[in-house]
Amino acid sequence: MPKGKPAGVPCVQLLPDLRCAIFGRPERPAFCVSLRPTNDMCGADRFDALARLSAMENATCPD
Repeated sequence: MPKGKPAGVPCVQLLPDLRCAIFGRPERPAFCVSLRPTNDMCGADRFDALARLSAMENATCPD
């Protein structure tokens, strides 16, 4: 997704079972490779993670 994506919008590489289709492959974007999820980012579960990521996106969105 060359222009990024909004929080809560699935990546185009996300498989139905929520795994990355290009994990470990050379074409995987550098951002994804370098991402190190933290508890602050992910919370307790997928729903908590989406809420936290949406809040972070809103807090850092340009005016």
